[in-house]
Order: sequence, then structure tokens, then C-alpha cells
Amino acid sequence: MGRKRCVGGDGSKMAAGCCGVKKQKLSSSPPSGSAGPGGGGGSSHCGGAAAAGGEPGALPPPGIARLNGLGGLAGGAAGCVLSPSLPPNCGGGPGGLSPPAASLLASPGAGSGGPGCRKMVVSAEMCCFCFDVLYCHLYGYQPPRSPRFTNDPYPLFVTWKIGRDKRLRGCIGTFSAMNLHSGLREYTLTSALKDSRFPPMTRDELPRLFCSVSLLTNFEDVCDYLDWEVGVHGIRIEFINEKGSKRTATYLPEVAKEQGWDHIQTIDSLLRKGGYKAPITNEFRKTIKLTRYRSEKMTMSYTEYLAHRQHHHFQNGIGHPLPPYNHYS
Repeated sequence: MGRKRCVGGDGSKMAAGCCGVKKQKLSSSPPSGSAGPGGGGGSSHCGGAAAAGGEPGALPPPGIARLNGLGGLAGGAAGCVLSPSLPPNCGGGPGGLSPPAASLLASPGAGSGGPGCRKMVVSAEMCCFCFDVLYCHLYGYQPPRSPRFTNDPYPLFVTWKIGRDKRLRGCIGTFSAMNLHSGLREYTLTSALKDSRFPPMTRDELPRLFCSVSLLTNFEDVCDYLDWEVGVHGIRIEFINEKGSKRTATYLPEVAKEQGWDHIQTIDSLLRKGGYKAPITNEFRKTIKLTRYRSEKMTMSYTEYLAHRQHHHFQNGIGHPLPPYNHYS
């Protein structure tokens, strides 16, 4: 591509907000952004089709920083799945599970998705586990036992959306690689209960929820702020604001494509999301430190979760019956 790349792993203990759109309810003014202090975690919000004012996220435990995300996670392709009970599938369309999760999860193993199709780490079973954790918490049951999928460490995000229009309901994640069993367990509840933009979730909301799990991979530090591809890469930027403080902000890979943004529009929105309030010039854009990355994402609705768990609800150690469908009608 002719651009110099500085490729390296992401060892940062910083978390980052993800993406998407949160509808503004009280103001029609142009959106603005604000992230957490320094180079650590902060929160990031979106209003309309651009970044909106942020506010501090949940406090991280020692050694791991967090940042509220914004969940425009309805898009993104479902890739191959690796769970023993799931057939490899490389043809999934936008939005997570295709075909529906119930048939996907219940089907015996099929062949690979075709030559050159890499099996994905993320799986529908991870979304099921997140629903298990949230369900047990809201109903006061013992937490589910450790799941069967891999426990390898990954940076991750858990995003909740609600309703037919899939409004953002919570999204928090981390850039610090965490073992998936404990990481998904922790961020399931953090994103559902401690996203500072929303009240904690309730039982009544369960039947309208959608859960997305995003695993972040392939981090690359690039020396040109334009050296990334819309719809393919997520980006995390680090910059010095007008007050001389280091700030960070991120968008997951699907955000720019969903919003119809080009490179400059995405960068400028992300700067506002990160709290930069001064005029944005091309000279300032060139001072940005940009890391690009990719993600593997899976999305599941509560209806799909119930369909699977009605047949396999003991699979992850849930020792209680799931509620009947008419309980939520």
C-alpha cells in the first residue's frame, strides 16, 4: 500500500468505548464528545449520527480500565463458529446469526464454509452465555458454571440493544486481553447494569434484548491516520487536546460504514467523541496516533437464546427452568 506501518501487539491496559448511535432525547443541538481523563478509560456517546457528549463510565478494578461504548452493533458479518455444538458457517449476513440461532445451534456439525474460510473464535454460544449470566443475576439464581467455548484471552466488548429498532441499551468493553470466561461474565453485567448512560436493566426488558459479543484482533499501529479501511477496521485514536491532556477514543469496525462516513468524517467524529473542542485542521489530524484493529462479532436475540436454551439449558450449568414464552407475552 506504500504506507509505512508500525505493527505491534496491543498491550495497553486501557479500555475503549465501541461505537454506534444513541438517540438524543432532550436536545437538538449538534453532538459533542467527551472522554475520560488522560490516556485511560472514559466514556463515549453518540447522538444522532455523530458523537454526543460523554460521561464517566464504571470504575475499573485495579489493573483494568474500562470505557463505556456505544453499541451500533447491528451490523457486521457472522463468521465461522467454533463451539462443538455449532456448525462452521462463513456465510452469515449482517446482524449476527444467519440462519436463525435456534437452527444454527441445534444443527449437527456441517462442513467448513469453503476454501480459505478461517474459523472464527467468536460463537453464538458466547452470546448464550452472556444471556445466562444476565438472566441468573436478574432472577437471583446462582451464576452459570464455566462454558465450553475457549477460554483464551481477548480484548472484548459486550453490547446490548433493545426493541425492534435495536436501540442501544448498554455497551462496555476493554482493550486489555481477558480470559473469555471471566471477561464475558464481568462485562455482561457491567454493560447491562453499570453503563452510566442508562439505568440498570430489569427483568421486564429481557424479552426485547439483543446481545452482541465482539472480540478484537489484529491490532496495528499505523503511521498514517488514513491507513485503515472503512467497514473493515476499527480505529482507536490517541491525541493531545487543546488543554495539553492525552485523550483516547475508539469506534468498532462497523460504525463508519453504518453511519455512511468517510475517513475524515470518522476521524473528526471520533475527535469530538474524545472531547476535542477546538477547530479540527488537517495539520492536527496528522498528529493523531492511530491504531487499527479488526473484530469478530456475533449477535443473538433473546428469542433465539430461549429457543436454544429450552433444549440445552443445562449445558452451561443452569439448574433452573427458563421462563415460558407466555411469561413475557
